[in-house]
Amino acid sequence: MKVLIFSGSLRKESLNKKLCHVVTDIFHKNNLAEVHYVDLQPLNIPVYDGDFETSQGIPAGIMNLGKQITAADAIVVCTPEYNGSIPGSLKNVIDWLSREKPVPLTGKQLLLLAASPGALGGTRSLWHTRQPFEVLNTHVYPEMMGVPKAHEAILPTNTLADAKMQANLERLVKDFANHAKKFMQSSAAQEAHDTAPVQARPTSTGGTTASTTH
Repeated sequence: MKVLIFSGSLRKESLNKKLCHVVTDIFHKNNLAEVHYVDLQPLNIPVYDGDFETSQGIPAGIMNLGKQITAADAIVVCTPEYNGSIPGSLKNVIDWLSREKPVPLTGKQLLLLAASPGALGGTRSLWHTRQPFEVLNTHVYPEMMGVPKAHEAILPTNTLADAKMQANLERLVKDFANHAKKFMQSSAAQEAHDTAPVQARPTSTGGTTASTTH
């Protein structure tokens, strides 16, 4: 399984970028998936403007990100909380991705996480962030998690200082990975069924009738 992970924050020392690395290590340590981390800052994504789209089309950074999302089986997004809601940088990325056809986010499995220096861990942002993803028919995992006091909680070793919080994050990542894998298997089985060749079999009257192989 291929997982794409990125932060909704752009700054170099972002707490959510650090959380991305914590999560990446959990995936790798437990052999859960092949993980690719993307830093949005170098993509130089402009603020969405319909006139810009008309004159210049979809930005190269969005096209690049869209291809990586399409190639992934699941996504993890770690988002900061700006004034109790979704950061503009992340919302802008979602808005641009919605302009691609087909929309890369549609049908993808998504785990939302947050990190914040505050006591709530960015959880208010998580509920706002779910909405645009769900509008685009992204399958947002029901459980989310925020890391409070992240400037103290996230260690240079890509782990969390609090053992219980680390264990809870590991459990959540494992549960999400298993959920995403089951969805992949179910989708593959359904696709195989839908594309199965139609075979003709004899009827009691000597004619033939069509059926799909199972």
